[in-house]
Amino acid sequence: MPERLPTLDEQIAIYQREYRDLDPQVEKVVNALSRLDRRMNVAYGRQLATLGLTSPEWEVLKELVMAGSPYQLWPGTIAKRLGLTPAAMTHRIDRMLTQSLVTREPDPDNRVRVIIGLTDTGREKWLEVMRKASVFEEELLQDLSSPERGQLGELLTRLLRRVEDAQPDAGGRLTDLD
Repeated sequence: MPERLPTLDEQIAIYQREYRDLDPQVEKVVNALSRLDRRMNVAYGRQLATLGLTSPEWEVLKELVMAGSPYQLWPGTIAKRLGLTPAAMTHRIDRMLTQSLVTREPDPDNRVRVIIGLTDTGREKWLEVMRKASVFEEELLQDLSSPERGQLGELLTRLLRRVEDAQPDAGGRLTDLD
């Protein structure tokens, strides 16, 4: 049993051996994206760990920053965007409160709701992550010229649009998984 992961070309050759109707160009693109995604997630996870954050906490910080100033959202909105149940969102927010990354305040417009807000500490953590990620991403793309980076970005965006149009619910919790 081989211990090393086959190269991308070896993997495609194995697939073609087992499934003759395979389009090797399609498989190379899809498997390269999959491998790159996996390795990038590991690298980002390691960076987050050095800053005392988890990937789930980072996702919440990202959503609050994306909301813009004053960096506040209802927990249900964050949960829906991240594909979480309300209970899972509450648990995540509770952990983040102990680290002073977020606040949980009553909604002044609705007494039964709360609003999650980004603290200065949380925003600084977000900035630290972005600084580290920028260095990693620059190194990742160092072999591509500026025009190649632009072209790759456009091509990947086209693929992403197609998937998002075909599966609009795939960004959040899928109803068939409930």
